[in-house]
Parts: sequence; structure tokens; C-alpha cells
Amino acid sequence: MNDALAVNAECAASYRTPMQALDLAPSADEVRAEVITAIAGPQKMLPSKLFYDEHGSGLFDKICELPEYYPTRTELGIMRDYATEIAFAIGPRALIVEYGSGSSIKTRILLDHLRDAVAYVPIDISGKYLVNSAAALQQRYPDLSIFPVCADYTRPLVLPDVDGTVSARIVAYFPGSTIGNLEPAAARAFLTSIRTTCGRESGLLIGVDLKKSPSTIHAAYNDAHGVTAAFNLNILRRLNHEIGSNFELDTFCHYAFYNPSLGRVEMHLVSEKQQHVFVPGIGNIRFDEGETIHTENCYKYTLQEFTNLAADAGYRRKRVWWDAQNWFSVQFFEGEG
Repeated sequence: MNDALAVNAECAASYRTPMQALDLAPSADEVRAEVITAIAGPQKMLPSKLFYDEHGSGLFDKICELPEYYPTRTELGIMRDYATEIAFAIGPRALIVEYGSGSSIKTRILLDHLRDAVAYVPIDISGKYLVNSAAALQQRYPDLSIFPVCADYTRPLVLPDVDGTVSARIVAYFPGSTIGNLEPAAARAFLTSIRTTCGRESGLLIGVDLKKSPSTIHAAYNDAHGVTAAFNLNILRRLNHEIGSNFELDTFCHYAFYNPSLGRVEMHLVSEKQQHVFVPGIGNIRFDEGETIHTENCYKYTLQEFTNLAADAGYRRKRVWWDAQNWFSVQFFEGEG
């Protein structure tokens, strides 16, 4: 067992109360090291997971309510329309492990329809936001054991001890098309890691955004109210607060576009002037006017493309549900033993 897994296992063993999240979140030093690596290259980059501090998570909730942002309302519609079928595919006495749980709105639809779910393990990188969401869920489902885990779920982790609860199987839940934030090779590796964490024959319920009109996709990331822009810029505010950089937020602007040849949205922050920014561990970094920091990719897939990607990670697709416009899909897979 490597050092990271050993530490996680020790934390998991000491975990006791659902409303005190198991804290595996990266430290400020780890965040600083990752930022230094990402921003020092020819194309300056920042990890998209840094969007999700408490303020960023709240902004993302607002994005999900925007008329231009189709993924959330479309996925919610699918979950509402097919909840009974989805619950039947999962089966009784499931232990649900949600990656990137956020406000858990879609999860409530799922939990309302599952038969005798034995426990729910929400994993999110924003600790305070996670605990508040878990507490709200506990009020709604007082008989359900809830074990929140604050962690960077793209790293190896060990699930918390759920007090000897015996489930029929573990099912990983990864809604919201967040899988699209990963490069395809990284997405494949991540799905493989989910099987490692949850078990080789575990289930996987996942939201996948589908390829569609470029204009529809473009509008979703360039809303008229500027909420997505604020969300993008929040990553700089967080770095100033947590690692001591001195980005001037009003000298950067949000820029997002859909690249049909690569099947992805690219989000950038553009420097509006020539400037230097201090980043601890590097020193002053020069930005030319018009130079960008690449903050996120959002890949879109055809059904066959994603089926092939999941198969490479050892998952076999069992069911798929989608909306009338074929904009979004919710897919259920089982791991092959």
C-alpha cells in the first residue's frame, strides 16, 4: 500500500460521525505545488478542481439554474422521467458513492426511488459545502446512513467504514457530465480508479453530455448574466486567498468556446494587459496582453464514444436514458469481474 492510501485508510478507520466529514482534502502546500506545475508551462493552466471552494460551489449552483445551461435541467428531467427504471437497474440495498456530490439535488431523486439503500457516501472537495449538503440530506432521510468525505476524488482514496453495513453492491454515482472535464485518457484512468475503490463488479451511474449544435454548447458557457465568468475568475480569487498570489481579477476576463474538431469546450482566463503576477514558489510570472490561462475542458461524447471509453476501464454498459432532443444521457454500467 502506498503512503497516500495508508494515510487514507487510517483516516477511514477513525471516521465516526456522518456530519463530521472525513477530511482528505489537499493541503495548501499540495495546492501550491500543483499550481506551480500547471502554470509554469508554455500554455499556462490551472486545475479545474480548484473552482470548487465554498464560494465557487455556490456559483456553480447558480450556473445550474441559468436558462442557457442545459446540462443540469436536462439531466434532472431524465432522472425524474426514468427514476423508477434507474432504481430497478441499480437494485435493492445499494451503497451509493457519489463523486463530486455538490448540492446533491439529483441524488434526492435517486434516493427517493431506491429500494432500501443502505448508505450514502458523498465525496466533494469543498468541505464546508459538503457538510451542509450532507446535513440537509440527513434531515430528509433520517434512516439513511450518510458518510461525507472531503477529498480530491481524482486521487486514490479508501471508502469510510460504514459500521459493518452489508450492501448488495456498491454503485458509484457521477452526475453532471463532470467526466467531460477530464482528457479522455485521464477519464479512462479515473473510471478505472473508481472500480478499484468501489470494487471490480461495482455499478456506475454516470451523466454524459452528448455532442450537439455548437451554438447550443457555446451559449451554455457564456451566459448573459456573467455567472460563468465569475465562476471562472473565482479560481484566481481562491489562489490569492489560499496560497498568497496577487492576481488582479479585474485585469483578466472569461473566454470560452467550443472546439468541434476536438469535441470539447475550452475555458480560459485572458490577461487584458501586459503584467506580472506573483505566485509563491515561482516568483513573478509575466503575462502578455491576450495571453491565457487554460482553466477547464468540457468534452462531449457520442454514445458509442463513451461506451468504448468505459469498456477500456472494464465497464460494460447495461442501460442508457436520454432526453427527447438527445442532448444528454444518463448511463448505467457494471464492472466486469
